[in-house]
Amino acid sequence: MRVLSGIQPTGAIHIGNYLAAIKQFIELQEKNECIYFIADLHALTEPYDTKNFQKNILDAVISYLASGLDPEKCILFIQSQVKENTELAWLLSTVTPVGDLLRMTQYKEKSKQFKRVVNAGLLNYPILMAADILLYQADIVPVGKDQKQHVELARTIARKFNSRFGQTFKIPQVLTPRLGEKIMALNNPKKKMSKSLPQSCLFLFDEPEIIQKKIMSAVTDTGKIIKYDPKRKAGISNLLTIYSLFSGKSIKELEKKFKGAGYEKFKKSLAELLINSLEPLRRKRKELLSREVYVKEILEQGRNRAENIAKATIQDVKKKMSLI
Repeated sequence: MRVLSGIQPTGAIHIGNYLAAIKQFIELQEKNECIYFIADLHALTEPYDTKNFQKNILDAVISYLASGLDPEKCILFIQSQVKENTELAWLLSTVTPVGDLLRMTQYKEKSKQFKRVVNAGLLNYPILMAADILLYQADIVPVGKDQKQHVELARTIARKFNSRFGQTFKIPQVLTPRLGEKIMALNNPKKKMSKSLPQSCLFLFDEPEIIQKKIMSAVTDTGKIIKYDPKRKAGISNLLTIYSLFSGKSIKELEKKFKGAGYEKFKKSLAELLINSLEPLRRKRKELLSREVYVKEILEQGRNRAENIAKATIQDVKKKMSLI
C-alpha cells in the first residue's frame, strides 16, 4: 500500500507529535511504500519567521530522521521542490466548489485566530492537501482528527474529477491513531500538549535533567491511586497513556504494576523510561546536525523519486483535461 503524509516545519517536536504521528510513520514504513514530505507550502498560510524558515525545514528533516524515518524505506522530500504539487492544486481548484472550502472547520477556526492575515491560501489549503494526496496516488493517509475532514474533501475531489474526466485518481483511505492521538499538557491535563506553551510540553530532544524535572512536576490529581480515569483523574491518566505508549505495556498492566506505589514512585519510573527511550534519538540528532551535506543528499534523492511519480500523474491529468 502507498502511504502519504506531510509534516509542517513548525518548530520543536514534542512527545505528542511523536506518539500521534511519527511513531506510526516508522511502523508503516516497514511494510508499505511510504512517502513523507516537509509541507513548507502549507506553512506559508500562517505567519512565519522568514529568517529562520530554511533552518526550520532542515531541523524538521533532521528531527524526523533521528526519530526513525529511514530513507532506504521511505521517500522523504520537501513539498515546494516538486512543482507538480502546486500545478495539480490549481487544476483541482477548477473542480472544487467554494462552498466546500468555506465549510472546512479548520478554515473557520484559523480565520478567527488570524483575523488580520486571513489569506486565500488558508481557504485553499485543503485543495493543496488534496493535490499532495492525489498526485502520489496514495492508498492511505495517516492524519489526526483535525485533518480528517480535509482527507474526506480530497476523496470528494477525486470522485468529481474521475466522474468528469475519467478514472485518474485513487480514492484514499484515512488512517487515524488508535491511542495517543491526544497527549495532554503536563501542566494542564485538560488541554492538549502544545509547542506554543513550552512549559506544557515534553520535547523529543529534551536533555535528561529537563525530562526528569518536567515529569516530576507534572500535574496529577488528589489521592495516590494509579488508575486510568480521564474524566476524574485526567493528570495520572495522561501520564499512564504516555507510559503505555513508550513501554508497550497496556494500561491495565501498569495499573497492576504500580498498585499502592503512589505518584512519586510512578513518576520516577516514567522519567527513567523516557530518558532511556529518547536517548538514542538525541544521539542520532546530534550526529545528523554535523552531517548537513548527507541530509541534503537524502532530500535530493527523495525529490527525484517523488518527482518521477508526480510527473506521471500530472501528465495523465493534463491529457484527461485536454491540456496536451
